[in-house]
Amino acid sequence: MDPIFNNTENAFALKTDSQLDRAYFLFKLISNQPLVRIGTAVTNFAIKAHLPVESLIRATVFDHFCGGTTEEECLSVVDNMFEKGVCSVLDYSVEGKQEEEQFDATLEKILKILNFVKERQAIPFAVFKPTGFGRIDLYEKVGNNETLTSEEQAEWERVLNRYETVCKKAYEMDVALLIDGEESWMQDAADAIVADMMRKYNKEKAIVYNTLQMYRWDRMDYLKQLHIDAKAQGFHIGMKLVRGAYMEKENKKAEDKGYKSPICVSKEATDENFDTAVAYMLDNLDCMAVFAGTHNEESSYKVAEIMKNKGVANDDARVWFGQLYGMSDHISFNLAKIGYNVAKYLPFGPVRDVMPYLIRRAEENTSVAGQTSRELSLLKQERKRRKI
Repeated sequence: MDPIFNNTENAFALKTDSQLDRAYFLFKLISNQPLVRIGTAVTNFAIKAHLPVESLIRATVFDHFCGGTTEEECLSVVDNMFEKGVCSVLDYSVEGKQEEEQFDATLEKILKILNFVKERQAIPFAVFKPTGFGRIDLYEKVGNNETLTSEEQAEWERVLNRYETVCKKAYEMDVALLIDGEESWMQDAADAIVADMMRKYNKEKAIVYNTLQMYRWDRMDYLKQLHIDAKAQGFHIGMKLVRGAYMEKENKKAEDKGYKSPICVSKEATDENFDTAVAYMLDNLDCMAVFAGTHNEESSYKVAEIMKNKGVANDDARVWFGQLYGMSDHISFNLAKIGYNVAKYLPFGPVRDVMPYLIRRAEENTSVAGQTSRELSLLKQERKRRKI
């Protein structure tokens, strides 16, 4: 592994001693699976019972993984990171809404974020989740080509209008827009909408980005077919590549419903799939732009190597590295230090509404072998360097 990722002085330059201690404490907790399960259950109960736990959550896990409760509150974090060359993606991380007025409120929030980021070099992307704009069951029905009732048809038209409104505004403002990936059973419908938006708004360059979750074995074929369409129809592909965050849920649903799981057979197969997709996109930068969302050092190193071998400049606007705020600082800050484009996903929103996101982060960290122990060893190394 390239020693660049071992530089903890760069990685944690923005953390005070007490923030470093808090991070160490949190990852120590997260490394204990039974504790995470108990903690998750207790937190869910406390929130549903309206117990006064927000200030405790805020002071610990929220402030480590989130930028604040509002866009404005995130600005000090954004500015501090930008001084070190790391950009931000403001991620309004409110999930699981079901009502039309909530979807409209999310639309207004994303439009507000677009206005907010337009003048800020430090925030080059906006982002939203498909289920922020419509019900997951509706996406599933559309994806399965089921007949919609007249009410559902009207509801779906409103979903399409929300995408159109945001993508058009992003295009007019020249701000790149990342659209997150979600569960496989709703993704076909989302993919179809986003591909339409690319045809419309990615004529000159990638403005609209979809997300490919490479723990799915069918995604490489999807990318190749989209590439054929893009060449034939004259549009650019913007794609965020990630491994994926819904593995247990995906496998369980496949088992319950008796279909083949969409998830790769092994971690190695997922890694290979991810690296293959990145290499494919770097081979086709004439009509593609890639946002490599990864916490994997090996994959990050491979992207940098391929760029170097192809003579792609470190700061080429068509290639970005992305990590989540509060994780993998050793990748983000060390890559930024040598001139690569790096952006941290910076979640924000009311503490209670962001809890599902935070719980998923904790669960994900316990299930990704090696991730938490690597974070811990680097934090330990930096504490030793600082003689804490």
